[in-house]
Amino acid sequence: MRFILFGAPGVGKGTQAKILSSRLNIPHISTGDILRKSVKDRTQMGIAAKIIMDAGELVSDEIMIGIIKETLDSDLCKNGFILDGFPRTIAQAQALDLLLAEITINHISLVAITANEEEIVSRLTNRRECKNCKNIFNYREIKGSDSCPNCGAKNSFRQRDDDNEDVIRHRLSVYHASTKPVLKYYEDQNKVVFVNGLDPIEKVTENILRAITIKKKLATSAL
Repeated sequence: MRFILFGAPGVGKGTQAKILSSRLNIPHISTGDILRKSVKDRTQMGIAAKIIMDAGELVSDEIMIGIIKETLDSDLCKNGFILDGFPRTIAQAQALDLLLAEITINHISLVAITANEEEIVSRLTNRRECKNCKNIFNYREIKGSDSCPNCGAKNSFRQRDDDNEDVIRHRLSVYHASTKPVLKYYEDQNKVVFVNGLDPIEKVTENILRAITIKKKLATSAL
């Protein structure tokens, strides 16, 4: 299985990526994680990225696609992968298409996890992080408790800065302006499956698995 997880901030991509990675025994490729690993491992692209990052600049699409290529073309991804956090722009999507063709990957689906925007805002503003173990909880579940259910730390809950309502609405605005056009790019190629992110977590997982299996069979039969 090879697919991209896509959706607005807060729709549950991270949660589903972890579950699906375990269920399918394929890696969850987060662009932030592989960028940091490439820098740490001092790969050719990692060294180039570090020079740019040390100068306070953003890593270019060219370097980022090079880092993704290093990862997708490795033994780690020989049985499949879940790509998360890329592509974010049309230019990145086009570059990814060229990369996949270069490493002879013939089909990839984009799983679009959807959710009502106000529900996303409510979901994220109600998140609380344990300062000790960094686990995330819903405020409604821990309301009235003074200890973390995961590590037992006392009075350790906090709302992260990026879970502030103004920040969330800004992130959603950025998503709609720059990232959402990527969805149409893949829709035009008939590579998109839609899944309701407001369903229970287990149902979302099963719906994703069912949808990408059907999509893969259709793509294979069309070859």
